[in-house]
Amino acid sequence: MRPVRHLGVFAALGLSLLAAPGSNDPWQAQRNRMVEKQIELRDVTHPATLAAMRKVPRHLFVPAEFRREAYNDHPLPIGHDQTISQPYIVACMTEQIAPAKETRVLEIGTGSGYQAAVLAEICAEVFTIEIIPELANQAATVLRQLGYKNVHTRTGDGWKGWPEAAPFDAIIVTAAADTIPPPLLDQRKDGGRMIIPLGPKAGAQDLVLVTKPGGKVHPRPLIPVRFVPFVRERK
Repeated sequence: MRPVRHLGVFAALGLSLLAAPGSNDPWQAQRNRMVEKQIELRDVTHPATLAAMRKVPRHLFVPAEFRREAYNDHPLPIGHDQTISQPYIVACMTEQIAPAKETRVLEIGTGSGYQAAVLAEICAEVFTIEIIPELANQAATVLRQLGYKNVHTRTGDGWKGWPEAAPFDAIIVTAAADTIPPPLLDQRKDGGRMIIPLGPKAGAQDLVLVTKPGGKVHPRPLIPVRFVPFVRERK
């Protein structure tokens, strides 16, 4: 899939389009169909997750040239060799952390900001880190203009997490790592959940749910996936 390399890929959307979806939203039918055909049929049942997927305007989190494909059943490029995940994967990852109104969640890999918006519809607070400054700034702008006041954004190395805001009830990692970052394990609350793709850059990866029953780390593979690689700061 070709990357979109130019900067400001969301600028063509126009500020007038960045209004919260309402009863006259022409994209609502596509979101409803996306949830019904792509997500519910794959056994995602968490009510709050399904409601968030129906509400968040995914088309505002993709470059303008891909807007017509925003609700299709596949990932899309967002620039800088990064992608916005397939809608089902976003829903699956969200459901697996069992989010609730009181949940404080850390997201590693803001990307377009779409996953953060879905989480913000459900959770008390979302802390999200993106290492690519251009994507971090674009996502922060869209999230702010859509009115998500419970999302905190940061540009930096997600491997380190957000220690001063820890501990978190849940952590979502949206890039594939070879191993679970130890700082993230330390930043979860007791009983907290982490969802992370693990595996090589070009090869078999698994979406893994990480829990810590009895103080022992327990990773459980869920489904095969293919994510972009985890990007670290250069030393």
